Amino acid sequence: MLYFCIPAYNEAPTIGLLLWRLRKVFQEQPREYEVLVYDDGSTDATAETLEPYRKVMPLTVLGGTRVGYAAAVDALCREASKRTRYPRRDAIVLLQADFTDQPEHLPELIKRFDGGADVVVAERPVDAMTVPQQVRTLRKMAPWVVRPFVSVFGVRDPFATLRLFRVSVIRDLIKERGDQPLIAGDGWGANVDLLLRAAPLARRIETVELAPRYDVRARATRVRAWSDAMGLLRFARSARGRSVRATRA
Repeated sequence: MLYFCIPAYNEAPTIGLLLWRLRKVFQEQPREYEVLVYDDGSTDATAETLEPYRKVMPLTVLGGTRVGYAAAVDALCREASKRTRYPRRDAIVLLQADFTDQPEHLPELIKRFDGGADVVVAERPVDAMTVPQQVRTLRKMAPWVVRPFVSVFGVRDPFATLRLFRVSVIRDLIKERGDQPLIAGDGWGANVDLLLRAAPLARRIETVELAPRYDVRARATRVRAWSDAMGLLRFARSARGRSVRATRA
């Protein structure tokens, strides 16, 4: 079973398209899947947009109150971990509701999972012209902010959003953390933190280069390069000394 976990905040223009494309891709893939969406207190028509998809695909909507990105990812991971019957055979895939993460790329992650990887990180290629300027600036700054405090050997882009985790890794992390939050920080810092916490529990981590699409997103980026860089710096200082090492396929 594949659990596609999607945190969503005010993504009505894209969440329907994402689910439609996801459904289309997996009509051609012999895999069982469930879609878990955390509606993070959206004030637009996200909830109404999701409703028709309950009838045509295995979709569960969680949340409804604003908790922030890290807590939404936490809730999604815990829910998938509760649902699984075969944690060693099942996977959690995190992707964004704004359609930057492409459903057509998912078979590449799953291929590496089937090959034995416990964690698969989709790394973004060198910036293309379609990348918003704020994102481009933060991508240049982020490694310099994080590198003095956190080691991510073998992972060039620990900030990217599209990830796959074997459910047994997340279940072990939940046991380790107990009632504490699974991840700290927010945004890109939360992505790094989840990778750092999951890595010691994984036997094998792989990376694959997959390009997100910013040109089909209906809204402006929410990245604010300088303030987000300061948030990354605060996270990196709190995570001082932790490391992850990946094996490239």
